[in-house]
Amino acid sequence: NSGLIRIIGPAGGVLATPFLNIKSKIKSSGNEEGLLGLAFHPDYENNGFFYVNYTASGPNRTVVERYSVSATDKNIADPTSGAQIIAFNQPFSNHNGGCLRFGSDGYLYIATGDGGSANDPQCNAQNPGSFLGKMLRLDVDSGLPYTVPPSNPFVTTAGYLPEIWAIGLRNPWRFGFDSLNGDMYIGDVGQSTREEVNVSGPGNGGFNYGWKIMEGVNCFQTGNCPVGTFPP
Repeated sequence: NSGLIRIIGPAGGVLATPFLNIKSKIKSSGNEEGLLGLAFHPDYENNGFFYVNYTASGPNRTVVERYSVSATDKNIADPTSGAQIIAFNQPFSNHNGGCLRFGSDGYLYIATGDGGSANDPQCNAQNPGSFLGKMLRLDVDSGLPYTVPPSNPFVTTAGYLPEIWAIGLRNPWRFGFDSLNGDMYIGDVGQSTREEVNVSGPGNGGFNYGWKIMEGVNCFQTGNCPVGTFPP
């Protein structure tokens, strides 16, 4: 959270020199902010690329950047190699998501929170024109900063940002892929009564996970709750 990535050496101790130090870039008040995500490129052994997700200020925002390992020392990144992939403003300090993972399809998935406060006051999670409260999927191998995979579910849907893979998330702070079958598991923090683990099969995008219309399987602050429109 403080902006350091460190390496545990072969003898078990932490190496004295951090792998990466971006303290000067991040905003960290301890309220779900700071350096929040790290993902190594699937071909890291050859290209040396890795990606970080952090919060910054002026304005408050989420930033995803690509860095490269040093050409002369595999235990140190090149701090001058940072290249921005994507950035978007954050209206509040909490619910920043931040987890990054590469899928077996080679695309970079980015989990974003609903923008914070409580009860999603700006209705970001259900807003298809906002990056907040979403799972994003980007192609970072076809040039900087990225391209949109043509198989993303909303590429041709009016009103939707084409980067969106799924919507209706509150604060998906961690997610991952099953190494055997490719299923995606998303851990999403609930508001008051339900926590969520959302599961989808490999390559299955386009889901609306319900927030803030629903909290888990419960209607949230409304009696008009179209349950059948959301994954069970």
